[in-house]
Amino acid sequence: MSNNTIDARLLRQMFLAGAKNLELNKEWINDLNVFPVPDGDTGTNMTLTILSAVKEVQNLSEVTMETLSKAISSGSLRGARGNSGVILSQLFRGFTKELKTLELLDRPAAARALQRATETAYKAVMKPKEGTILTVARGISDKAAELAEEEGDMESFLEQLISHGEYVLSCTPDMLPVLKQAGVVDSGGQGLIQVLKGTYDGLLGKEIEAPQAAEQKPTAEEKASAGAASADLGDIKFGYCTEFIINLEKEFPLEEEHSFKAYLESIGDSIVVVADDEIVKVHVHTNDPGLAIQKALTYGSLSRMKIDNMREEHEEKLIREASRVAAEEKVKEQAAAEAAKASEPRKEAGFVAVSIGDGLAEIFRGLNVDYIIEGGQTMNPSTEDMLQAVDHVNADTVYIFPNNKNIILAAEQAAHLVIDKQIIVVPSTTVPQGITGVISYSPSRTPEENREVMIEEMKRVKTGQVTYAVRNTTIDDRPIHEGDIMGIGDHSSLLAVGSDIASVTQDMLEAMVNEESELISIYYGADITEEDAEKMQMAVEASYPDCDVEVHYGGQPIYYYIVSVE
Repeated sequence: MSNNTIDARLLRQMFLAGAKNLELNKEWINDLNVFPVPDGDTGTNMTLTILSAVKEVQNLSEVTMETLSKAISSGSLRGARGNSGVILSQLFRGFTKELKTLELLDRPAAARALQRATETAYKAVMKPKEGTILTVARGISDKAAELAEEEGDMESFLEQLISHGEYVLSCTPDMLPVLKQAGVVDSGGQGLIQVLKGTYDGLLGKEIEAPQAAEQKPTAEEKASAGAASADLGDIKFGYCTEFIINLEKEFPLEEEHSFKAYLESIGDSIVVVADDEIVKVHVHTNDPGLAIQKALTYGSLSRMKIDNMREEHEEKLIREASRVAAEEKVKEQAAAEAAKASEPRKEAGFVAVSIGDGLAEIFRGLNVDYIIEGGQTMNPSTEDMLQAVDHVNADTVYIFPNNKNIILAAEQAAHLVIDKQIIVVPSTTVPQGITGVISYSPSRTPEENREVMIEEMKRVKTGQVTYAVRNTTIDDRPIHEGDIMGIGDHSSLLAVGSDIASVTQDMLEAMVNEESELISIYYGADITEEDAEKMQMAVEASYPDCDVEVHYGGQPIYYYIVSVE
């Protein structure tokens, strides 16, 4: 059945299907990123952004164009993460502004809404770059304007928009040489296409299978917290829960059944043996599943075999419980700290910084930063995270240090939503820049003057980060193989590649240090020992005797070293 118009309930169905399809393809979209670093990136950010809106949409008690528009706009705005997520939220914001006064959506109305979506997204970016999600959005809205007055149903309209959007997406490598060299299309543009493809399936009434939630591996802290309780594992006498079905190939009389049960009891407990003329269902807890299987094979072939490590399951249960208790304690501590802070008189200035790693967090706290948002390269905080952080800072003016280029837009978006405080977003793109920015604050200057001084001081800071490659690619005509160690500089420049962390760090520094350099600061990550960090310090001091070399524990994941040169 064809549709010439779309009502609010159908649009809700389409939006939810678009979100599902994006979530289903998020890892593929992540893999399109130019730099092969192990970060949660475009696909993850866009998915978390749209899922924030999904939550609002699913909670609607009454579905109208107005309520649906508000839910999509507000949910995506507050949940926006990373540049791609912020741009996606702005596309939704512009689209729904045109939508909320309508009862039905037809071709002309959809074309106007898509045009407004594109305009809103372009305005949100200080320096729009072609060859990105913005280019794909504009291509789609231009095509919609062309098709708006043609006769036809909404199915063919959306189908043609997707087809043209895919064509524009295929052209993005010709607009951005870095995409062409890496052999990928723009990841944000691909994410937008996946949303549209999902909405098309939703329009047709197709079911999109939701992806399975990714398995969350316990952190080292959670494992340690569960350590004391792990003594309970000794209560599990037999470690493997073993189940299977015997497809009988010979007679299995009652006396044979008793004999088989007796054998299982000699190697385990929790025995269940249920037999009929053709099959025997078996359940046993044992320390050697192979013995049970070998015995069973004497009666016939096996099917539906399942072996679970009960000790591992029990340990995971303990870890989950320890994590829950730790989280509750953390909430209590934070509430107590906030209550104490709320009772203090309001300050003139407060500070929020984005960082990950307990060492880096301590450094920022030592510089009187009021609130640390945990995140950065591995998880970009949302606009809502920024708003909550600002809310916890009892000050007239709050400075936000994003410390990552992919978080600046979310911070700026949050700044527009705060009405009771002055928010100053200092566009720090790295942690060392953020540290320099905080140090540069002076209470004798106005907030605007402080921002200008901070930006000028941050320009003196060069940053390099050492991590590993998660796939094969080519950057700056240099081949990179999965597992290689990379030294990445400012503006995502590739400074060094190799197989050894220490040598790549040294090569990276060689590209950063010049005759004007005075200070080298090294922040070592969670995967680097203190001993290795001290060796690195000695090697750097020997190479650059005219520079002061400082080493700090950062504790950051994924990045072995973060290095700054001033």
